[in-house]
Amino acid sequence: MRKYLIVIEETSSGYSAYSPDLDGCVSAGRTPEEVEKNMQEAIAFHLAGLRLEGMQVPDPHTYSTYVEVPS
Repeated sequence: MRKYLIVIEETSSGYSAYSPDLDGCVSAGRTPEEVEKNMQEAIAFHLAGLRLEGMQVPDPHTYSTYVEVPS
């Protein structure tokens, strides 16, 4: 089991998401929950495609954190 970071952004029509570890793997949805589910499916499909093509599946390597700055 691998955990990939996904970044979710609000858009004018809902939400979009991508994974910094998986170039070109993106998804969208109307709600945060929907985009998370769609992204989980997109990552599984992306990884299956890589395996099918005999390509290496990248290990997750990005992380996120917050920093505080004066306002």
